[in-house]
Amino acid sequence: MSKPQFAILRFAKYKGPEISNIEAHNERTKDEYASNPDIDKSRSCLNFHLLEPEHKYRAEAERQIKDAGCRTRSDSVRLVEAFVTATPEFFKGKKKAEIKAYFQEALDFIREHQDQKTIISAVVHMDEKTPHMHLSFVPLTADGRLCAKEIVGNKKKLTQWQDRFWEHMVKKYPDLERGESASETGRDHIPPRVFKEMTRLTKQKAKLEELLAGVNAFNAKGKAAEIGAFLDKYIPAVEQMHTTLKKYNTAFIATTAENKKLKKKTEQLARSLDKATQESTLKSWLTPSCIGIMRMPSPCWIVFRRKCWRHIRTERRKRGRLPMVDEWSGFAALLANLIEKYAVVLNLDALPDLVIEEAVSEKDAADKNIHENDIEPVKAA
Repeated sequence: MSKPQFAILRFAKYKGPEISNIEAHNERTKDEYASNPDIDKSRSCLNFHLLEPEHKYRAEAERQIKDAGCRTRSDSVRLVEAFVTATPEFFKGKKKAEIKAYFQEALDFIREHQDQKTIISAVVHMDEKTPHMHLSFVPLTADGRLCAKEIVGNKKKLTQWQDRFWEHMVKKYPDLERGESASETGRDHIPPRVFKEMTRLTKQKAKLEELLAGVNAFNAKGKAAEIGAFLDKYIPAVEQMHTTLKKYNTAFIATTAENKKLKKKTEQLARSLDKATQESTLKSWLTPSCIGIMRMPSPCWIVFRRKCWRHIRTERRKRGRLPMVDEWSGFAALLANLIEKYAVVLNLDALPDLVIEEAVSEKDAADKNIHENDIEPVKAA
């Protein structure tokens, strides 16, 4: 069985200084990318733009914000980046033209929901493990307000974006599936850059342990300076990572709590379904069984049959149909009480075997004038 293929759309918000770092990554302006070992510089020539930036990201964002007459604070989101890709299985065997067509379709989708003038850059990276597109835009609303929250919003808004994205892409790529939301999976997304930074810090920790293990009485002075310089870079990075992971842990705890509520609700629904299934089974058993019981060839059943048919006719008059699941439970109780009441008189052990006829529809029953006074007894075999 082939693996499922998912369309992927994520968003990230940036406020100020980090915009330059995002641009350096997206536009490949550096010679080396120590923090991202997945980049293969020999394949960077395969990267391509669907929309090339005319100016620096930060400068263009500030210009658009100023032209719109928006006020900003130090913590205002000035740039939103859409990360578009698909699972690796989707890209297997596809030529560059086919990959380009996929990302062009994604760009067209975002243009439908965000003013094209606010889009600064759309670049596709082919030099990492899986092809993906970084699309950067200024979060200006249709009425000219700077409001990333209104555009990208909370988790509910993000889910709506992802739903619409899949609905758009699946028209052209029917093999794509809609992935499960975080509330269903119990996971909260940690961006690849965070995971890669964790990998880098783990490697540096191993290097630090190696440096410390090599310290002895003869090289302690020289090693101290080397270790000190290493720690000056390592400790701030670890502190920053700790802060970042706390943020994702908070989101994860919230998602887990929501997931527990959903699980409890699902269990309640499952119990209700089991009860309904049992009652439905009881109904399917009672229908032929009750008809057979009421056709017993014994004068002692006359009162019994009359009470049962009266109950059915009463329900028919009330609702114009046979009793539903909840009413069959009451009917079953009525039968039990009647059987217990007449058990001695009827001598149940001496009754002949039943021959249960195929149940007829309500319309057919009406056509044949079936009621308690003209039912013919079923002869014993």
